[in-house]
Amino acid sequence: MIQLDQLSLRRGGRVLFQKASMQLHPGWKIGLTGVNGAGKSTLFSALLGGMESDGGSLTRPNVWTVAHMAQEIEALDMKAIDFVLSGDEEYWDIQNKLDHPDQLSNDDLAHLYGRFDEINGYSAPAKASQLMAGLGFFEHQSELSVASFSGGWRMRLNLARTLMSRSDLLLLDEPTNHLDLDAILWLEDWLKAYAGTLVLISHDRDFLDAITDHILHIENQELTLYTGNYSTFERTRSERLAQQQQAYEKQLETRAHLQKYIDRFKAQATKAKQAQSRIKQLERMQELSAAHVDTPFTFSFREPTKMSSPLLELEHADIGYGDKLIVTNVNLQITPTSRIGLLGMNGAGKSTLIKSLVGDLPLLRGHRKASELLNIGYFAQHQMDALDGNASPMLQLARIADPKISEATLRSFLGSFGFSGERMDTPSESFSGGERARLALALIVWKRPNVLILDEPTNHLDLDMRHALTMALQDFEGAVVLVSHERQLIASVCDELILVHAGRSKEFEGDLAAYADWLRQARLDIMKNGQQPSAPVQSLVEEKPAISKTDKEAQRKEAARRRDLTRPIRKNIENAEAKVEKLQPRLAMIEEKLADSSLYDANRKDDLLKLMNEQTDLKQQLEHVEEQILELMMELEELESSFEG
Repeated sequence: MIQLDQLSLRRGGRVLFQKASMQLHPGWKIGLTGVNGAGKSTLFSALLGGMESDGGSLTRPNVWTVAHMAQEIEALDMKAIDFVLSGDEEYWDIQNKLDHPDQLSNDDLAHLYGRFDEINGYSAPAKASQLMAGLGFFEHQSELSVASFSGGWRMRLNLARTLMSRSDLLLLDEPTNHLDLDAILWLEDWLKAYAGTLVLISHDRDFLDAITDHILHIENQELTLYTGNYSTFERTRSERLAQQQQAYEKQLETRAHLQKYIDRFKAQATKAKQAQSRIKQLERMQELSAAHVDTPFTFSFREPTKMSSPLLELEHADIGYGDKLIVTNVNLQITPTSRIGLLGMNGAGKSTLIKSLVGDLPLLRGHRKASELLNIGYFAQHQMDALDGNASPMLQLARIADPKISEATLRSFLGSFGFSGERMDTPSESFSGGERARLALALIVWKRPNVLILDEPTNHLDLDMRHALTMALQDFEGAVVLVSHERQLIASVCDELILVHAGRSKEFEGDLAAYADWLRQARLDIMKNGQQPSAPVQSLVEEKPAISKTDKEAQRKEAARRRDLTRPIRKNIENAEAKVEKLQPRLAMIEEKLADSSLYDANRKDDLLKLMNEQTDLKQQLEHVEEQILELMMELEELESSFEG
C-alpha cells in the first residue's frame, strides 16, 4: 500500500499541503481533485519518486511497477504499434533480445522464452491492437510512424502505451482531454477492470463517478481522503463545510468576546490577571478557516440582440475536404429554439459538419442558407490558438467592446470568468490552456451571438467552470449546436441528438445511455469484422416519415416553451434543497451535543434549554422546507404531465 506519514509538500516556496497522514490500499481507484495550482501534479511527482518532501514521508512497495502518462511525446519514427508495445518494458526488452538469438546462449534463450510465456508475451500484440482500437485508431494506422500523427493523436498513443504496462500503480493526469465520447466510454470500461491501484486527475465529473471509489482532495493546504465516488464526495464535503462554517462563526464570536474583555480590563490592576489569562486563551485558540465555495465562475450569456427563424440551414449538403466526401445529403435547420447535440464515432465527421455550419469549410454540394441576422459564436480549439498572445484579456475585450462601455464594466465581466487583479492585464501568451479557454469563451459571450456552435468547449476547463458553462447554456436564449465528450453537458443542454455515422446524419432516437450501448456494440463489430457497424444503427436510428420544416420548428418551440414554464419551479426546488443542505448539518450538530450526558447537570440547565429550543426550531424549519419541496415536485410533475396530455 501507499503510506503518507506527516507528509508536507511545497513548490516554488509555496506550501501545498502539510502533515498529511493516510493509507491508500491496493486496488483502490482514487480521484485526485483540487483547484488549479493546489498541488495535484506535485503529488503525482511525489508518487513517482521525483519530488523531495518538505517534511514527513511517502512510501510505496519497491516491487511495484508504476505507469505514468507523460503530457508530451516526441515525433518518433517508430511504428505506432511498436510504440504502444514498448509500454510493457519487460516484454519489449525480452522481445528485443529474442530478435537476436545468435547473441544468446541456449540457457539464456530457454530462460527468456520461459519468462516470455509467463508474462503472456505471445498475446501482447493483440492486446496492443485492442488498446489502439479502443482509443479510436483504425487497423492500418498501427503501421504508421508516431511522427505521422498530430499532437492529439500522439497523446492517444501515449495513453495506449501507458495502459499497455502491467502496472501495480497507474497515474493518469487528464487522460480524457484528447478523447471523443466513444473513446472515453471505452476507457471507463478498461479502468473499471484494472486490477491495480489507480490515481486519476480529471475534470470530467461523469468519468470520475463511473470509476473512482475514493476521492483525495487538496484544499486550504490540507489533503483529505473521502470514501465514495465524486458525487458522494461533493455531498460529504458540502456537509463538512456547513459544519465548519458554523464552528467558524462561533469561534469569531468567542474571539471577539475575549478580545473585548482584554481591551477593557488589561490596564486595570484588579483585572490584569484575568486579562492575561484571556490573552493566553486567545493565543492557544486554533484559528479556523471560513468555509467557502471555491468557484469564482458565475456568468450568463448576454441576450441576443436580434433573432429570425430559421437562422441557418443546410440543404442536401455534401460535406468534406477537397475531393474527399465525409457526410452526404445533410439536411439541418437551426432555429432560435434549436438545442442540438452531435454524436458519432471518432472520424465520422462531427467536426467537419461543425466547420460547414460555421462557413469555414465550403460545401461539396448543396446549399448553406444563413439569415441576415445570423450571429454565430463559435468555440473550437483553433479559436483559442488565434488569441493575441501579446494582448491582455482587458485589451482583447476592449477591442470588440463599444468604446462607451466603462472599464469597470469590462473588468467586472472578465471577473466572472475568473480573471482578477494583475491577470486581467497580463499578456495571454503565458496563460494555461484553461485560462485561454476561459478568455476565448468570454470574448464569444460578449458578442451576444444568437447561435452558439461549440466543438469540445470543456477540454481545458476545470469542474467549476464546466458547471458554470452548463448553467449558462441552460438559460441561453439562442440556438446551440454542441459537440462534447461531457455527457452531463449534452444531457443538460440538448433537446435533440443527431448521429453522424457511415457518411450520413440522422436523428438519434435513444438517450445517451442508449448511445453508450450502441458505441460498445460498434466497437465489438469493428474488432470482429474490421469495418464500421451497420446493424446496431438500424435498431436505434429508425427511418421515419419526413417531418416538415414547419412541424420541426413547432416541436423546437414547444421544447423551449416547456423549459421556460418549468424553469421557475426547478429553480425553487434547487433553492429549497440548498436550505435543507444547510439545516441538516446544524441539526445533526445540535443532536450530537444533546447526547452529551454532562449537559443534563443541574448547573447547565440554561444550555440544555437553549439547545432544545434550537432543535425544535430547526426541525420545524426542516419540516416546512421538505413540505415545500414535495409541493413543488408535485407541481412540476403535474405541469410536465399536462405537456403530454
